[in-house]
Amino acid sequence: MRYKVKIENQWFDVEIEDLRSRPVIATVEGESFEVWPSTGLQTQPLKAAKPVRAPVASEPVPGPPPARRLAPAPGDADTKAVHAPIPGVIVSISVQPGDDVTAGQELCVLEAMKMNNAIRASRAGQVATVYVSVGQHVKHHEVLIEYAD
Repeated sequence: MRYKVKIENQWFDVEIEDLRSRPVIATVEGESFEVWPSTGLQTQPLKAAKPVRAPVASEPVPGPPPARRLAPAPGDADTKAVHAPIPGVIVSISVQPGDDVTAGQELCVLEAMKMNNAIRASRAGQVATVYVSVGQHVKHHEVLIEYAD
């Protein structure tokens, strides 16, 4: 499904593949993100939005860019590192060096655009190093946490 989302007077094109899958894959302005919805939160039902009519192009419009790889492939050097998917501020850290984590476990929370984003483990392993602290500003793709193995 494709959506037009307005955040603080800025419009974004968002495409969501399957809301029932975990993680949810959301493509924002051509860049894909893993989203792990929290459970047990009080939510308000969404109001129906008016459909947005796309402009009709006189020439063929190229298809979407190839999907960006969200998690490193096995054997990549990056499998040891957890990177910031977007720039923001670290608001909490749930693990310490030496902790064993499972795939999908919350590692830290990154606030971006006034939204808290849980950063979750893409695989099981042991935390070797936590490179961030609460209140720290991080850049896109900055290393947050590194696995020991």
